[in-house]
Amino acid sequence: MRFIRFTLLLISICTLSIVQAKPLTIGYSDWPGWVAWEVGVEKGWFDEAGVEVAFEWFDYVASMDAYAAGQLDAVCMTNGDALVTGATARLSNMALINDFSNGNDMIVALPGITSVTQLKGKKVGVEIGFVGHLLLLKALEKAGLTEDDVDLVNVSTNETPMVLASGEVDAIVAWQPNSSLSLQMVPGATSIYSSANDPGLIYDTLAIAPESLNMRPVEWAKVFQVWYRIVEFINDPATQSEAIQIMAARVGVAPEAYAKLMQGTRFLDQAEAKEKFSATDDLTSLQGSSKIADAFNVKYKVYSDAQNTPDYINDSLYQ
Repeated sequence: MRFIRFTLLLISICTLSIVQAKPLTIGYSDWPGWVAWEVGVEKGWFDEAGVEVAFEWFDYVASMDAYAAGQLDAVCMTNGDALVTGATARLSNMALINDFSNGNDMIVALPGITSVTQLKGKKVGVEIGFVGHLLLLKALEKAGLTEDDVDLVNVSTNETPMVLASGEVDAIVAWQPNSSLSLQMVPGATSIYSSANDPGLIYDTLAIAPESLNMRPVEWAKVFQVWYRIVEFINDPATQSEAIQIMAARVGVAPEAYAKLMQGTRFLDQAEAKEKFSATDDLTSLQGSSKIADAFNVKYKVYSDAQNTPDYINDSLYQ
């Protein structure tokens, strides 16, 4: 009996060692708050922290699909999309808040349209069921309109610049880099509303598989520490230009152009992010914002059953 118990213990220890020997795998994509991880990679800070991390670059939707298929330990997602992935495929814990969108998500309209009220009766290209759709609803509500007052055209976010330039629609909703590209491709086009009008509507997070976070908390704590080293490096005027050069090189954009993209992303320091884990019902917290996103997802049949948003939020790294 003692031999059997010893053998089982040895197997458990070996299995745990094998799991911990594997690098943590994180999927990230083209958004300033997530491209920022590249700073830590290029500076060698993960090695310094003693944690092995494999960052895998994807198109955004493909990164969520890879996470849902169990190919990643974590993925960079908005809070609303974390709910979608969890409701339809695989639960995650939003354990780190990178930023909130503060202007990079935009409604961009053709020349001559300068306000949301002028969208009445017009065609608006938006990826229905995604965060841009939610932003559009907020904009319409503030303008005294509903989505029945506009003609929604379902357009993949990556295609919005081309669709706007073609004249098929009067306005589009997109996030960076597609929002800026839309402005560049259509001379005279205007951003008539942005996420800066609704700070906290879109939180960008590192969503970790609960089993990985539970089994490897020390390693995730090291990733957490590196992240806030990155944020300090980005926010420090003495090193900000170097950070922008690293990030711009990752996505093939000129540093001066990427510096403008950075302005619409509100990077949160550790104290600010920790406050966002408080329980409120409005956009000032991750929970409140996620409740609003959940109601939107159910209304538009992105998934059928309302989610228990606290199940998706884990502040253990901040404690």
